[in-house]
Parts: sequence; C-alpha cells; structure tokens
Amino acid sequence: MKLGDVVNGQYLSEPRPLSGIRVLAVEQMAALPFATQLLARLGAEVVKVEHPVTGDSGRGSEPAIKDPDGLAVGATFLRNNLNKRSVAVDLKSAEGVELFLRLAPKFDVVCENFKAGTADRLGIGYDEVAKHHRQVVYLSVSGFGNDPASPYMHRAAYASVVEAMSGIYEYKRRPGRRPAANPVGALGDISSALFGVIGLLAALRHRDLTGRGQYIDIAMLDATMAMTDIVANFYSMGIPDEAASGVGIVETCAAAQGHFVMQIVREHQFERLAQITGNEGWCSDERFAVRAGWQQHFEAVLRPGIERWAADKSNREAVAILSAAGIAAGESNSSREIVTDEHVRVRHMLVEIPNSDGDPVLVPGNPIKMSRTPEGPETRIPWLGEHTDEVLRAELDLSAADLADMRTRGIIR
Repeated sequence: MKLGDVVNGQYLSEPRPLSGIRVLAVEQMAALPFATQLLARLGAEVVKVEHPVTGDSGRGSEPAIKDPDGLAVGATFLRNNLNKRSVAVDLKSAEGVELFLRLAPKFDVVCENFKAGTADRLGIGYDEVAKHHRQVVYLSVSGFGNDPASPYMHRAAYASVVEAMSGIYEYKRRPGRRPAANPVGALGDISSALFGVIGLLAALRHRDLTGRGQYIDIAMLDATMAMTDIVANFYSMGIPDEAASGVGIVETCAAAQGHFVMQIVREHQFERLAQITGNEGWCSDERFAVRAGWQQHFEAVLRPGIERWAADKSNREAVAILSAAGIAAGESNSSREIVTDEHVRVRHMLVEIPNSDGDPVLVPGNPIKMSRTPEGPETRIPWLGEHTDEVLRAELDLSAADLADMRTRGIIR
C-alpha cells in the first residue's frame, strides 16, 4: 500500500474511533513511537516533541535514508512515525519546558519514554503536568517503570535487555549454544507499546466516567514477562527450560527448497504426521507414547523421517499437505518471500515510504482491521521540526517574531 492509498473507502465519511483525541508525545526509538503511531492510525492527532538538533534518537539508527535537508532518517524512525507532526523544542532549557507545559493542557494525553526519572528532572513529569492539566492522561514507558522500589529503576534498557531479563533467552537456549539476542526483533518494544495503548484507552474511558485523569506506568520488563508467560509458569510446574517441557514438537525442518515449521502438541496430530510422512510405525513405538519422547528422539528419529518425506518437495508444497491434514505448519520465509506474499498484499500489511535514493522503504501496515474504519490515507513521517511554527502558532498564539527569536536562540527548530 502506498502513502495516500485508501481502503474500504465507502466508510470514509465516518469518524475514526479515536477522532478528537489529542496526544503530545516526547518519545524516541520504538516502544512509545509504535504506540502513538497506532493511536494515530486509529484517528488520534499526535504531536511529537523532539530535540532541535538530534531529534528522536531513532532518526540516528541504521540503515537510513536522507530527508530533504540531507539529514539522516533511520529505519527505526521510519517504521514508527507515520501520521504525526514534529515540533522541535529544547526541553533542557527553561523556555522549552515552559512551552511544553503551556502546550500540555491543549491535549488529552501526554506521554514520554525517557529513562525512569528523567521527565521529572526536566520538569515535565506527571506531577508537574497535572498541575497545569488536572484531567491529563499521562503515559510513561521505561525499561523498569518509575517505582523506586524496583532495584532496576534507573537502568537504561532496549528491547534485548528486557527480553533477556524475562528469562526467555535461557529458556529457549539449546545445549552448547549461547543465548540468542533479539531473536524476533522488537518483542520488548512492541509488547510495551501495546500494553501502553491498552492502559491509555482504559484511562481515557475512566476519565469519561469520572472526569479525572491518571498516570500510567509501563515497564518494558513487565510487558515482556507477560509475552513470555511460559517461563515463570512452567518453572513453577517443575520445568526450567524448553528441553524439559514435554510440550510437543515445535521445530523447523528442511524441504528440497527452503524450510518449514510445525507445531505438534496433541497425540492425534502426531499420528497424522506419522501417517502423512510414511512413518506409521511411530504410532506403535513405545518411545513416542508420551510427548516428552517426541522431543527426546526428535533429532535422531523424527527429523530424519520427516525430512526424507520432504526431500522432493518445496517448503510450500510440504506445508500445503500438512495444513490440509489439520497440522499447524508454515513456510520459514525469507525477507524477499514475506514482502511478496499474497496474504501480506491483500491484508495491506506493507506501506511504501518514498525514498529519493532508490526504491521505496517498506514498513508494516496497521494490523488492526475494522469493518467500519478505513485504512489510510497514511501521511509520511515528519521531518525534524517540520511543524514547529504551525503548532506553536495555533496552540499558543505565538507571533512570527516570537518564533524567530526562539529559533535564533536554539529553543526551537
């Protein structure tokens, strides 16, 4: 889907679910920017506050493209900032903080994802904002939350840090191998974003009922633990890692072309697998009478039998046969294969961002599909400070002379 495309256009006259909700976000990298982009896709107005020189640190990620002024715009920024406006204000200056606190009452939501305690030190934390805006819904996303009782409160964190600390890396680690970092990209970031959005929507509903705002404190480690729920749950049931779990078969296997994944977690599924692959003897083999045996003998017995069956098939052909028999299976796609996948195309799960240096950059589309809310039109990511004058004039009634003076002194960009 290209920027500006409209899907389900017959519903364009209806308001989006979050139309009228205004969000003021001091954000960087992925966790909060993904959350606010999702809010924007659902109709909220999002104004992003960035540092006048460096901007959101996601702009400095690699790989990158160039904006019209030749500044780098990194991939992390490109993925998480559609449909927003950018205001560049120096929050390390007293004047910048004053501007922010004057802006805050114009918005329903104020949110930030600094390291814990930073917003308070800058003078834009919840307590200070609430003095100016009693009904504010304030969302904070940080590695370990803003509770001083946490021994980790003042640590910095990226997704990989909280993923590792959640226990999932060690739980999944194979004997003789190191833990694999970031095995699925930004699990720690996106899970935090989603729980942040849920908390924010609940707080807005609470405000509608009571007239009172509130503070939402999302710790990335908490969110990631909710996503990696089996770690603590299975440990409490005597299972310290995946090798001891006995949950069944969750493995990739080789075909003549490519690989495919299967998840076999019930006895009738195992019987079907044995029959389809020409290994009916497994059904009466005592080694496979319990699920733990499937795992114990997978490498020596089951994998060779499955891969012999798949040796004359592509991964797509193998998956088609397994799926037709009710076995959960899927292709292990390369990046090229997923961006050309038919499901991805018909579900509008890729958005093209124009790139003056070459082919369009692809970023994920909106996974929330609603029958009466259209997808698109998306607006491109904002250039650094692109909307500073527009927003400050409209919201604070600042004059051109005021803006020019602050720009000269580096307060705004």
